[in-house]
Amino acid sequence: MKLFQIEEPDGSPSDSDAPGAAIGIDATAAQGEVAFAVGGNAVRLEDREGFVLDLPVPPADAPAGDWRTFFEGARLRAERALGRPVTHAVVATAAANAARLAGAAEAAGITLLHVVAPEGSGQPPIFAAAVMAEDLAPRPEGP
Repeated sequence: MKLFQIEEPDGSPSDSDAPGAAIGIDATAAQGEVAFAVGGNAVRLEDREGFVLDLPVPPADAPAGDWRTFFEGARLRAERALGRPVTHAVVATAAANAARLAGAAEAAGITLLHVVAPEGSGQPPIFAAAVMAEDLAPRPEGP
């Protein structure tokens, strides 16, 4: 599935100070996954052919640098798929200290909105995280 961006009719550039997209990141398995939601409907973001990115989830006790690399990869995957900046995320994980994850995400250019446990939502963790990211994402200020 390919996503596309709809431009304003006048072709005005977007506000560079506006928040970027908010994504859901699943860090519950050996390989991380990334998703984006619109209107409560989440879709898994995949790499394009020829641009496959390995996204191994670090162990819970891994150094912050390993988590930073993980978040950088998740951000890159999302930005390639969405064609726009990503600035916020919700991560589903049973691992690690939320403050350490937030620091690693911040170092990767992502504001961590929430860390959610992988079970309990009735849907796959990746989709639950993406829908929560959509709900918690900051909204651009109107004129």
